[in-house]
Amino acid sequence: MSWQAYIDTSLVGTGAVDRAAIFSATGDSVWATSPAFNVSPTEMQAVVAAYKDPGNKEGVKKVQSEGLHIAGERFVVLKADDRSVYGKKGREGVVIVKTTQAILVTHYPESAQPGVAANTVETLADYLIKVGY
Repeated sequence: MSWQAYIDTSLVGTGAVDRAAIFSATGDSVWATSPAFNVSPTEMQAVVAAYKDPGNKEGVKKVQSEGLHIAGERFVVLKADDRSVYGKKGREGVVIVKTTQAILVTHYPESAQPGVAANTVETLADYLIKVGY
């Protein structure tokens, strides 16, 4: 399956997310993306930095106190660990999951259930890890 097919079928095609992109784990190359989902290089480097940040002595990462910009929108970060970053802006949000070689960046609309969106992205990440990505 092509990377674009994962976007079109396994992510956006489920209806759980409305936009998605797949980047290299270093955030320096786009493998596939939804139309009009423009995640800037600066935004991707902030995502990569969030994964590298060990957090302060209480375990809070910088991204959790400052928020995160994805496709020009600012999101309050609810969860940030070594695998997943979840953000909200009103009733919409982002689910970002890192695999061995890739970072899945997704957006869900106000009409979506955040838990369903998170489960959809986490499930694809599990599969990609299982097959070596």
